[in-house]
Amino acid sequence: MAEVDAGEQDRRARFEAMAPGLVEPLRRFLVRRTDHATADDVLSETLLVCWRRLDEVPDEPLPWAYAVARHALANAERGARRQRRVAAKVATLDPPPEAAAAPDDGPPGDVPLDEALAALRADEAELLRLWAWEQLGPSEIAIVLDLTPNAVSIRLHRARQKLREELRKIEAAAGHEGSRGRSRS
Repeated sequence: MAEVDAGEQDRRARFEAMAPGLVEPLRRFLVRRTDHATADDVLSETLLVCWRRLDEVPDEPLPWAYAVARHALANAERGARRQRRVAAKVATLDPPPEAAAAPDDGPPGDVPLDEALAALRADEAELLRLWAWEQLGPSEIAIVLDLTPNAVSIRLHRARQKLREELRKIEAAAGHEGSRGRSRS
């Protein structure tokens, strides 16, 4: 019985040493992708998975935890879509009274960047977010996305090129294309 208690204490000590270093990076990762309430729920789910699968967590746990968080967020988004479908069915049977639009509770973003990212494929945008926002390198991104580091490097290069093209299109549409290359005389 003492061995079981010692093993459980070691496991708990390992998790308690690891978790504080995961919480804030994971929270930032999730808040950039969803609302605050969902981010908190998914963070809790991610930490629970880390606890349950502690023996599988590598020595460098953050990329592994990002992959867990991505999967947990995808599950939460699927659940939210199911709830919206059910709510839509109910609303057709018993429509709610008109309600005032709620203000956006998210932080203001960089509109051209948000538009450019939205124009990319979802996997390209996620790759760029992991690289730029989470500051992961190709080998760490490879763990998160279950790809090879070489594939990540190639896809990242292509995604950055596409993002640049989308930003140029947005700037041109806003009337900024003539501001480059003009010399002041």
